[in-house]
Amino acid sequence: MTWLWSICVVVLSYLLGSLSFAVIVSRAMGLDDPRSYGSGNPGATNVLRSGNRAAAIATLVLDALKGAVAVIAAALLSPRLGYGGATVGLAGLAAFIGHLYPAFFRFQGGKGVATAAGVLLALEPRLGLLCLAAWLVVAVFTRYSSLAALVAAVLAPLADVVGWGSTERTGPIAVMGLLLVWRHRANIGKLLAGTESRIGSRAAKPGDPPADPGG
Repeated sequence: MTWLWSICVVVLSYLLGSLSFAVIVSRAMGLDDPRSYGSGNPGATNVLRSGNRAAAIATLVLDALKGAVAVIAAALLSPRLGYGGATVGLAGLAAFIGHLYPAFFRFQGGKGVATAAGVLLALEPRLGLLCLAAWLVVAVFTRYSSLAALVAAVLAPLADVVGWGSTERTGPIAVMGLLLVWRHRANIGKLLAGTESRIGSRAAKPGDPPADPGG
């Protein structure tokens, strides 16, 4: 029965991750669907491009919380249901994948940075804080959210192995890192071309007049 409980926990974690709070918060606050402007990515960075900071902060917090809740709930249920740390790590990965490919939103999700942060903080707070610090430093100095995410994605599995040794969570963390890089592949091209949007830049929406080239 242990394997069955493990499957149930992973599936429920995926469904939790499938709650796309960028879309939910935007609808609740009467804003445009974040998939209709900017990068089209339903995440906090793109919601910020709407000009509504409160909506962006709410999206960021809720997306991170769902990743953390999936891990914490799986860890709390582990002694009673009999599965080990591998299932806890997989629960975090499942929540992250749910954010990327949400069952409730036609599998069109975000890039998972906030959710990954929540998962890391719940799995190993020191590792999560290290990756957040790396993200913050890169984001502040370059104002590229995508570059900061890529640095944190590569750092996470490496720091986990170096700092804590290879554990049951290392595999899920490495997969999250690879998926984060994959989801940012278009951003990598824009970074190389010098056309990537910076944090805080306001996105043009459908129907907006074209920007003045001289402005």
